[in-house]
Amino acid sequence: MDIDPSTTKYLISAKLSTDGIVEKPDIVGAIFGQTEGLLGDELDLRDLQKSGRIGRIEVEVSSTKGKSEGIVYVPSSLDQVETAILASSLETIDRVGPCKARITIEKIEDVRVSKRNKIVERAKQLLNELMKASKVSGVDLADSVRQSVQIEEVVHYGRERLPAGPNIDDSDAIIVVEGRSDVLNLLKYGIKNVIAVEGTNIPQTIVELSKEKVVTAFADGDRGGELILRELLQVAEVDFIARAPAGQEVEELTQKQIVKCLRNKVPADQFAEMLNIQGPSTKNGEKTGRRDEDRGERRRPEDDRGRHGREREQKPPSRFQEEKPVKRFSPEQQRWKAVLDELGNTSKAKILNASGNVLKEVHVSTLADTLKEGMEGVTSVVLDGIITQRILDIAVEKNISTVVGVK
Repeated sequence: MDIDPSTTKYLISAKLSTDGIVEKPDIVGAIFGQTEGLLGDELDLRDLQKSGRIGRIEVEVSSTKGKSEGIVYVPSSLDQVETAILASSLETIDRVGPCKARITIEKIEDVRVSKRNKIVERAKQLLNELMKASKVSGVDLADSVRQSVQIEEVVHYGRERLPAGPNIDDSDAIIVVEGRSDVLNLLKYGIKNVIAVEGTNIPQTIVELSKEKVVTAFADGDRGGELILRELLQVAEVDFIARAPAGQEVEELTQKQIVKCLRNKVPADQFAEMLNIQGPSTKNGEKTGRRDEDRGERRRPEDDRGRHGREREQKPPSRFQEEKPVKRFSPEQQRWKAVLDELGNTSKAKILNASGNVLKEVHVSTLADTLKEGMEGVTSVVLDGIITQRILDIAVEKNISTVVGVK
C-alpha cells in the first residue's frame, strides 16, 4: 500500500465483509456513492480528494466460499474531528454492488506518530555511527600523525635512491636493513640512521658507506635474510650482525624486540666464521689498515679486540654449527637438491631440458631476462636464490614445469 506522506496525517483502517463476491472498483464506488451528500459539501469525499485533503482510497480484498473480506484504507489530512466524522460515515455503508456489506472501523492511526518513531530509530542509528566514527578517528589520530611524520622522514639516499632515515650522513654508525618497510618500522621507534638495500643485489652506495661508517646489518630471521647477509659480508665491510627472531621480519618487530636484537648483535667476523664466508672484512685474515685506524677508537682498543678474538677461538661450537636433523627427501627431491648443491653459494642458476642436461648457466640477476628470450627445450630451472613472483610468471608463460630455489 502506497501512502503519500505529504497529504496524510491520519490513516483510517476499516474492515469490510460482504455476502457475495466483490472487487476493488465495487467497494470504492460504494464508498463514494453512499457517502455522497451525507456529510454536507464540506466533507464530500469527491471534493476532499480533488482538493488533496484525503488521499487515494486503497482496498485489499479476497474472496472465499462465495464471500469477500478485506481492509479499506483512507488517508486523511483533515483535523482529528473531521477525520473521526469521515471514519464513522464509512460504517453507514450497507451494500457493495448487489451484495450486503458491513464495514467496521478498526483504528485511526496518527501517521505522524509512526513517522516520529521512525525518526527516533533512525536518529539512534546515525548517532551510533557518529560516535563510532569519532572514537575511531580519536584513536587513529596519533597513529596517522606519527605515520605521516615517518613517511616525511624517509629520504632517498645515493645514486640508487635507497630508502633511508634522515641521519645517515650525520651518524658515525648506520643500520642496514632489507626494505622500505623495515626502514619505516625503525623510524617509528626513533631509529633514524637506517638505510635499506632493496633486494639481494647490494647497491654500490652501501659498499661505499661501509668503508666510512660502522655498519650493523639487521636482517630478517629467515632464509632470505641469511642470503642478504651472505652477500653483504662478501661485498661490503660490515662490522656487526643483528637478526630478527626466527621466522620473523624486521618490519613486524616491536620496539622492545628491535632493541633486544640490536643489543644482541655479534661481530661480523664471528658470524662470517659461523657461515664460512670470506669477504672484505675477513680477507687474508685481517682488516685493511684504514679500517683499523678509523674504527678502532669508535669500538674498543686494539688489545681488547685481540683478547676477544682469542676468547672466541676457545668457545665451543655455537648453535649455528650444531648438527641439524636429517630431512628425508624423495628421489626426485634428492636429484634437485644435488643440482642446487652444485651451485653452492655462487648466486647462479642452471637452465635444464627434459633430460636433465644443462642448457645454460647464468647469474641469478639475469635469469628472468634469459628465460624471456625463449630458449627451446627448457623444462626446469634451478637457482641459488629466492624464487620471485616474476620468475614464476615467466615459468608459466614459457611452460617451464619445475623451478627450484633456496626459498
